[in-house]
Order: sequence, then C-alpha cells, then structure tokens
Amino acid sequence: MTTYALRTASPAKTRAEAVVVGVLAGEGRGGARLADGGQDVADAYGRRLAPLLATVGMTGKPGEVVKVPTAGTIGSPLLVLVGLGSEPDPLAVRRAAGTAARAVTNAATVAIALPAATPELVRAVIEGYRLGGYSFSRYKSGASDTAPAEIVVLSPVARRKETVAAFDEAQLVVDAVVAARDWVNTPPADLTPPLLADEVAAAARKVRGVKVTVHDEDRLAELGCGGILAVGAGSAAPPRLVELEYRPKGATTHVALVGKGITFDSGGLTIKPGTSLPTMKEDMAGAAAVVQAVLAIARLGLPVRVTGVAALAENMIGGASMRPGDVITTYGGTTIEISNTDAEGRLVLADALGRAVEREPDLVVDVATLTAHMVLALGERICGVMGDDTVVEQVLAAAEAAGEEAWPMPIPEHMEERIRSSKVADLSQHDWIRWGGGLFAAAFLRTFTGGLPWAHLDIAGPAFNKGGPTGHWTSGGTGFGVATLVELARSLAAPTD
Repeated sequence: MTTYALRTASPAKTRAEAVVVGVLAGEGRGGARLADGGQDVADAYGRRLAPLLATVGMTGKPGEVVKVPTAGTIGSPLLVLVGLGSEPDPLAVRRAAGTAARAVTNAATVAIALPAATPELVRAVIEGYRLGGYSFSRYKSGASDTAPAEIVVLSPVARRKETVAAFDEAQLVVDAVVAARDWVNTPPADLTPPLLADEVAAAARKVRGVKVTVHDEDRLAELGCGGILAVGAGSAAPPRLVELEYRPKGATTHVALVGKGITFDSGGLTIKPGTSLPTMKEDMAGAAAVVQAVLAIARLGLPVRVTGVAALAENMIGGASMRPGDVITTYGGTTIEISNTDAEGRLVLADALGRAVEREPDLVVDVATLTAHMVLALGERICGVMGDDTVVEQVLAAAEAAGEEAWPMPIPEHMEERIRSSKVADLSQHDWIRWGGGLFAAAFLRTFTGGLPWAHLDIAGPAFNKGGPTGHWTSGGTGFGVATLVELARSLAAPTD
C-alpha cells in the first residue's frame, strides 16, 4: 500500500529512488529550464544542465517525459524530467504529475519536486500523480502491484497549516474520483442497477452523516416514476432509485445533485450500432460522479446540505421494452411521448429531478452522459454546461478550480417549441432533428426543475477516455465531475461578505 507525505526536503539531497522535476518550455538562448521546485537540482548540475536537456531532447512541451540516470550528481539515482509548457499553473502541474506517474516504474520511493509553493499547486501535484498512476486491473490474471511504497511531495510551504489541509483534502477527493472510475470501468454484467445500488448503499453507510435510501421497482411503481420504469422494462435487472442525504449542523445552503445511471445502454429498440456498444458501461458515469461527490463532501465535513439522487436502470431489448410511440407518465404527472428509445437518459432524469426539487434545494445540478451532440460540439474532453446563468457561472468557476474543462452552452427559446411538439402528450422526448440535440435535451430537463436555480452538465465526452492516457487522465472512466461538484459545494460553504 502506497503512503503519501508532504515535506520540505531538497530534491537534490533526497534519497528517494526517483525524483521528479518540471521543465518549462523556453525560446531563444534560455531555452528549456527547470521549473520552481527543481532549483536545487539545477544548481547541482550547473552548466551541464542545458546540454543535458538538449541531448535528451527535452523542450518542456506538455506531455514530454524523460528519465535520466544521475550518476551521483544528486542523491537520487534517477531524475525524471516532465514538461510543463510555458506556464506552470495548477492545470499544467496536475497534467505533468500524471504524466510522471506513468513514467516511474519499479521505484519504491518517489519524490515529486514540481512547482508546489502554494496550497493550490500542492493539491494539483498530489491529485495529478495519484490519478495519472491509476489502473484498473481487477480482471487481469496475475496482475501485480507495482506502485511505489512512498510518494513524497516536496514543497517550500509544506509545514503551513493551509498547505497540509489542501494536501489531506486532495487525498479525499482523489479517493472519490478513483472510486467513480472503478464503478465506470466495471463490466456491466457485474454492476447492474441492483448491484450498483448495493455498492452505493454500502459505501454510504461507511460515511458519517450520510443517510441512504434505495427504492426498488415496486416502490418506483408506487411513486409513479414512469421514466425509470420504462427505461428499465426490457432488462432482467430491475431499476433502482438511490437517494442520499447529508445534513450537517449549521448548513445554510442546500444543493441537490442528480445523476444519470444507465449501467448499460443498448439503445433499446432504437438499437445502437455495434461499434458503440462495448463502452456503454460508461453511461452511469453521471450517477457515479454524483454519489462519490456527496460522500466526499461529507468526508470533508463541508457545511452544506446535500441531496443526491441517482437514477439507475439498464436500457435493454426485451418483450417488455418501451416502444417508439409509447406515452409514459413521470414522477409528478408529466406525460412524454417516446420517439427514440436511445434517448433514455432524459427519462430517468425526469423522475430523479422531480424527486430532488420537491425537497426545495437552493440550487440543482444534474450530471449525465446525455448526448453525442455535445461531443460533436465540444470534443471528448470538455463538458457542456447549460441552465440558469448564475448557476452555470458557479459551476464553471468550480470546474476551473478543480482542473476540469467545461464550457457554457445556450438553451435557445425556440427549443421550447420543439420539446412541446407532441400531438398526444405534454412533451416530446426526441424529434429526430439533427441540429442542437444537446440543447433540446437541456430544454427538456429544465421542465422538471420546478423553476429552481439549475445547471445541467453533459459529460458525454469527458466521462470516458477511449484513447490512451494523457496527463492525469488514464484510459477508461475518468471520474469527471466529482472534483467539480466538490469544489462547487466548497464555494457554497465559503462565507460571503
């Protein structure tokens, strides 16, 4: 098991088996140079440093990493050089730390001397290194643990109270992100809605101050949750609705977090192409993020009341599957005409939002791998954020502080006409118009927010990395959204003048 420490030691004198330093990109005669945190290493190499960087081809470009035997020049036998780009801000540091984590193999102890002169940078270092070194090997035969026994973050402000707090809090957030990644990466047969509900309940019971309630299919029928029941009707594994409550003493703000939890999405009768199916275990990433964020907020003891609602269903093909042309009734009585059974996420969210808003929170945030349209618009690494301007701004600020990329998107008024175009029901679930589908979905969800301040996070792109690792992202589930939601709660807990 790896232990983590925060110290003020010199990177040139540490006896760790590997020491990581950052390299800043530069132009002209100065060229690449070591970043803050690595000055003692630069002094130890003296005039030999610039030729060394040139010889190994190190320019400081983000993503670059080179390992250099030190031959006794410094105390550690291995120097790991990692590119930071031109500006060592927290995001660059987080990504560089993640890159370094995958480069250091078979080292029992690692000292990280990236820029860490503020609590924010210390947080970025430990988050980046731990997340970049993440692996999911539960199903690999003979997999061995090659993680270092000790990771030491070197910082000139290591002894300050606020730095220690940032270091410890970052560990809790990383634990939550890792847990979310594990759930998303678990094969869908091993994490059906009932099994995921059991996992959530077991995790919640370990966290002081969190109350958990699981509604089974019979209770969902009693409540009138027609969206969740319709989506889960074709599966042998019945749906679940999981509700979490964290109510600390002294809380003056109440936020509701709602997550889409489709444990596998075949598309239903509007079946997906075969090439899309292997990664459809990712469609519960919103629920995973919401649950783990609630638990992290409680572990951190943030003085904010949080309601978490996770709608869990498996969208499969069967004799009882919902059909295009069906009309369903959601929690609260709204009727919806089904046109596309592969647009199922908005149906389970309709019920979940209805449950959340009746608790009268101060604001509501939902998180969902909702539309391919958002991936087309923003790519695979950026989350689209829609909703009320004030809440959208709060979410964007939280995402920036958390090191997660997000971008505001509109909900044009003409979308209201599209979502109300059904001739037989209150709302149209889908209209097969190619343009603006992600905006249509957001407008649809808005009708279930009860007029409360609200933001919708479409994480269809960044929730799952189908390519190779990059920065602090590894392949597969990314845990996107956990850190943003925790940071949002932290900002709501902060005193205002």
